Parts: sequence; structure tokens; C-alpha cells
Amino acid sequence: MKATYVLLCMGLVVLPATICQSPAERDSYTECTDGYEWDMQTQLCRDINECETIQQACQGEMKCFNHYGGYLCLPRSASVITAPEPSSQSEPSVHVERNEAFNPCPVGYRAQGDTCVDIDECELDMHDCQPSQECINTVGTYTCQCPDGYSKIGIECVDIDECRYRYCQHRCVNVPGSFSCECEPGFQLAGNNRSCVGKSLNGVGSLELQKYHLSPCQQRCYNSYGTFLCRCDQGYDLGPDGFSCNDVNECETGTHQCGEGQVCVNIHGGHQCVNSNRCQDPYVQVSENHCICPVVKPECRDLPFSIVHRYMSITSERSVPSDIFQIQATSVYPGAYNSFRIRSGDENEEFYIRQINNISAMLVLARAVTGPKEYVLDLEMVSVNPLMNYQTSSVLRLSVYVGPHAF
Repeated sequence: MKATYVLLCMGLVVLPATICQSPAERDSYTECTDGYEWDMQTQLCRDINECETIQQACQGEMKCFNHYGGYLCLPRSASVITAPEPSSQSEPSVHVERNEAFNPCPVGYRAQGDTCVDIDECELDMHDCQPSQECINTVGTYTCQCPDGYSKIGIECVDIDECRYRYCQHRCVNVPGSFSCECEPGFQLAGNNRSCVGKSLNGVGSLELQKYHLSPCQQRCYNSYGTFLCRCDQGYDLGPDGFSCNDVNECETGTHQCGEGQVCVNIHGGHQCVNSNRCQDPYVQVSENHCICPVVKPECRDLPFSIVHRYMSITSERSVPSDIFQIQATSVYPGAYNSFRIRSGDENEEFYIRQINNISAMLVLARAVTGPKEYVLDLEMVSVNPLMNYQTSSVLRLSVYVGPHAF
């Protein structure tokens, strides 16, 4: 009887450095893919910890987390559930049992009498989900999901910092997988566990609450005989709870004073009237909020080809670092390499750019700011095509309005 040998070549998703080899080739293999190095002792490729080998791998308030074949830069408040380190990059073995019974059912099913029933891979531990993930059985297969309060980055489940989204009226405390709200002294959490309302301090009236700065009102409190009234500043309306104040969108309600040739932009506590055509010579308007510098004009040679105007509003005293605006390339040319930078408007270094990939980047607020205040940032994308010896750039002119309050 002749013995038959089958060479099985498999590549693991989490180990990009795995190379299919015959047993004879394996002893002479000493090269690894990017992010891995050859270990002479174990004769295998092992992951490089870039957080230790690269100085200042992450800038600003970001923290470095080692990752298979690379590393991640995440906020220092992030909590990471790390998957176990693979034992090696050796070839996986597949055991084939002789005389295995024939299964007439599709993959993910098993025969039961004359029918095929679904296999619960999660219950039978026949899945490849990471320890930080949850296995969810589905018909014919399964999925790996992160628990509530976590998002998937690579193969890791990373804690979501809910406090970035200003869910709490007063103070927010981020915890792994969740968050909790706290109130200032003299206040207590309302039924929604996010808003804060004034406490009843053993019958102490509203006048005494005002004296000790314990007013339950979000903005202004007026003492009245035996009670009090909450009022809001101009640009805000009193909320249904009688304590909080909500921004009024003057652009939607039509209560703005913008004239012909102007556009209404709503901001926290008010609005701005901006010219519908903000293109300045030598730029010409081609559409709403879009200007270009024609190449036939000599003065356009050293200027960005296009400028797009955008507007946004943020609250005061926002927690930092905080992602506030994503930049996305609208036109991508083959072979072009794109880089992003703040061209102007950030003299005090209160913002920075974090590039996500070749076509997008994130504007990050690096320092806490207090309004009312306005920033005009020129966010530039530079495109270089080395094969065609060609370079061009475009600018997104972002007007950032900081409101007067932290809500």
C-alpha cells in the first residue's frame, strides 16, 4: 500500500507574516513581513512592539497600543481588551480523521434524521472569536461582535469614550463599556440619569440656593415667594423639564436677520449671516460654497486649486482630545498620495490633524476652548503623483464657532 501525503497551506488572518512552505524550505527561511522580525531562538517570525522601538510613536494626548504587525494611537482614556498573543507563526495543522462519516448537509448544518439542522458554533466552541468578542450564532454560521460600549479596531474591542459626546448635563465619568453622570453639589440626577435637578435641602428655599450657588436652573434663576423660576439667555428656550435650556435654531424658525446674498448658519446660542459668495480674487465661484483658482491665471500657480467653505459649532469647555470634524477627499486619482495639514488659522496650536488613510483625516481639538469665539481654519489636502511628476492641493475653509456655554 502506498502512503499518500497532503501538504496543507493555510494563512491566518491575524498573522499576515505566515508563509506557506514545504518542510524542506522552512529551515532556510529567515525573512518576515513588515511589523515582524525573525527570532533565531524559536526559528519563527515574532511581532515587533513599535511602542517600545519607535520614539514618540503617538503624538499629543494619544497613547500607543501595540498591534499585530503595527500599532494603534488611541486616546489615553481608552480601555483596550487585548487578545492573547499567538504562540507562533508556525503553520497550522489540520487533522483529517479517517473513515469520517459523509455529511450531506451544507456547511454550518448537521444531519438529523432526514433533515439538516443548524449547528450552534458558539455553544460547541467551534468559532474563532477573540476573547474580547462575543460569539452570536446565526442560521448556518456565526458572527463575532464587541460587547456594548466597545467598538472594533483591527481585531481588538476598544472601549468607547461616551463622555466625548456630552451625554451628561454636569459631569461624565467614563468606565469600561459604559459611563455614568454626576451632578455638582446641590444637584441630583433626574430620572433620565443624565440631567441634574436641584435638591430639596431640608426645606431650604430658592433664595438660599441662589446664595450658595446651588440653583437648579441651567442658566438664570429668579427667586419668587416660596418658589423660583428658571429663564434662559437669548438664543435658548427653556426645556420641558423647566430647568435646562435648549438652543434655538434661528435658521429653521426664520427669526434671523440675514439679507439677500447671505446664508444663515446656526450656532450655539445664536446664528451667523455669511455671504453666499465668499470667493476672493483670483478665485471664482463655481457652486455654492465652492471656489476654484483657474490655472490660466498666473497668480494661481502657487495657490490651492480649490477652496470649499464649511461651518460648524461646538460647546465651550469640551473634553480633549476630541474628534470634531472629518475631512474626506471627493476626487481620488490613481497613483496619487494624499497628505493633510492645517495650512492656517491655528496659531495657538489648539487643533491638530490625524490622518486616517489616503483619502480622509480627522480634525482634533487638542486644548479646551471657551466661547464665544470663532476660528477659521484652512485644512489643506496635498496630492502628489510621482509617476506623472504632478502636485496639486485643495483647501477646506472651516469656520468653527465656540458657544458661550458647556451645553
